[in-house]
Order: sequence, then C-alpha cells, then structure tokens
Amino acid sequence: MYLVPLSLARRLGPALKPLRALVAGGWLQEADTDCLLRLVHPALRLKRVFARVESRVWVADDMLALGLRTNGNAHGWRPGQHVRLYRELDGVRHGRSYSLTKAEPDGRIELAVRRQPGGRFSNGLLERLEVGSLVELDPAQGELTWPHEAGSVLLLAAGSGITPLLGLLRHALAQGFAAPVTLLHYVRQRRQRAFGEELQGLMARYPNFQVRWAISGEAPAAGELAGRFQAAHLAGRPVHSLLACGPHGFVASVDDWWRAEPRAGGLQVEAFTPPAPSVGGGEQVRLRFARSHRELPGNSAVNLLEQAEAHGLRPPHGCRQGICTACTCQLLAGGVRDLRTGGLTHGPGLPIRLCVSAPLGDVELDL
Repeated sequence: MYLVPLSLARRLGPALKPLRALVAGGWLQEADTDCLLRLVHPALRLKRVFARVESRVWVADDMLALGLRTNGNAHGWRPGQHVRLYRELDGVRHGRSYSLTKAEPDGRIELAVRRQPGGRFSNGLLERLEVGSLVELDPAQGELTWPHEAGSVLLLAAGSGITPLLGLLRHALAQGFAAPVTLLHYVRQRRQRAFGEELQGLMARYPNFQVRWAISGEAPAAGELAGRFQAAHLAGRPVHSLLACGPHGFVASVDDWWRAEPRAGGLQVEAFTPPAPSVGGGEQVRLRFARSHRELPGNSAVNLLEQAEAHGLRPPHGCRQGICTACTCQLLAGGVRDLRTGGLTHGPGLPIRLCVSAPLGDVELDL
C-alpha cells in the first residue's frame, strides 16, 4: 500500500516547489529528495516523469495501446509527439521512443507499442508490462503539428506511422476541425489495421473525415487500395496540407511525390526508421573518441553509433532513428553527413545524432 494514491501524489506537485528551489540552490540533492518522496508514492519525484500503467488494449494483432497516468511532471505534452520509455532488462536500463496517441490535461496518456520480430524491448513490454507497473519517461519531443488553417488535410501512414497521426487527428476532430480530412493507412495485412474500429467510428461521427486502407501483402477487399504508396492513390483528392509518417522509404516516396510539382500547401513528414545503408563500401576514416582516449578506424558509409558500438563503446541511445535525441553527441572536429537528408555538419562544438550521422572524413567526438 502507498501512503497516498497517484491522483493525490499528482496534486502535490505545487507543494514541492520549495524543495525544487533548495535543490536548485545546492542545499539539497535531487536524488536524496526523490528517495524520500518515493516513500509517499513510488511515482512521486521532483522533476523526473514516472507513470503508472492503467490499461492494456490490443488495437491490432501486432499492436498494443498502453494507457498510463503520469506523476504531474509531464508539462505541455501534446498528441503526435513522442516520448522515450525506460525499462530495466536483465539489470541493464534500456529505452525506446513511442508516439503519444493521447495526452490529456489530467496526466493520462496513451502509447501504442508494435510487436517487432526479434525486438527484445518492445516485445518485453507487450508480454510483461502489466497494469499497475511503473515506467519512467523522458520529456515529450516532436515537431508534427496539426495544420488548423488548412482547407483540407491528407494523412498518410505506413505501419506504426499511424500512431502520431492518430493522436493529432483525435485532438483536431474533438476540437471541431471541420475541413475535409482523409487518412490513408498502408499495411501489409488486414489484421494490422491498428485502431480500425475507432477510425471507422470517427468516420461515422464526423462527416468531414474519411479513412481508407491500402493492403500490400494480400488481396485487397472492396473499398481498399492495393500495394504500397503510389501517386494513383491520391488521384482526385484535394491536398492543402499533407502529413506523412512511416519507414524512411515510405516517407521518402511521399516527399518525392510532393516535390515533383509546385504545391501551395504544407508538408510535414516523420520517419521512424533510418535510411537504408549506402550501397558503396565507403571510405576509410579515423575516428577519435576524446573522452575515451581512443583513435580507431572507421567508415564513411556507416553511422557513428554503430561504429562506436563495434569498437566496444556504449554511447547512450534510444530510437536509432534520429528521433529521440538520446544519442546526441558533440562534434569536436571534422564533419558528418545526415543519412536521412544528406545535410552536412562541420564542427567544432556542434551537436549531432550519432545514429543518423556518418563521418565525411576524420572526425573527433566528445565520447
């Protein structure tokens, strides 16, 4: 039994302001204070975000929606952003990023976790994270926003790319967005149509909303589209604003289609997988890790996170997709290429994301 329920622990937040001031002034240690607060409720902390699992609902054969209640330190979170969730596996703390499909003012949030073949972390959540469990979350991040002034909105999702777009869609419709909205969700099999019943319910409730599915791994039924993304799927659909989320290849195809001709609307894209590795073997470079006092051979075609790990280093990381920023590191010398965009960054002193950065030549990292 806890001394207070989580609902009351959440309301204690303002009362902790003096303790936060003492910590900021160096009079108290945050870790020591948190240890005492845990005696009141295990989720109670000065600054860190903890959440209790309140529900588990399967929304597709391979996707579980987790309902959580945060401890009061989650400020300004909004649907469509992503958060990094931490759990301990075999004594080692791991983290992965998931999109917020809900973010309510009372601290209730929802994340959707998809089963991944061989995915130890996500599959562990699906199999062993029970109602009542506590998890830690990083502050929410993400740039996707709903285009409230658009004359029409087109949402394109592939696989679990549905999750941030669903969060934005739910909120926009509930707030009275009345312009036409179309969602196309690309999946391999019909059983992977996540949140299908809810989406059909939204379509029945809101006349301005339409949802269709595209099936690439089996024969489509009546009303469904066939195959992967192609321009023909958008024929006759007005597009004033487009949001797309999915694997890098899908997002790149959408981006190419959008830029193939002048368009007056706005485009927002988010990829949840890194670009495919370069076809060529790359050039040999030298990697210098300043804090580790090591200089090692490297390759200009491989991201720096994988290269560091191959040499026995263990940089912090999360999504491995350039989204969560957990692997951000300072570039001390040299330059890198962003594997998603091709953009170049030259040091010194600039932050880079190791998981999507490949060295242009010899580089030195604060690692």
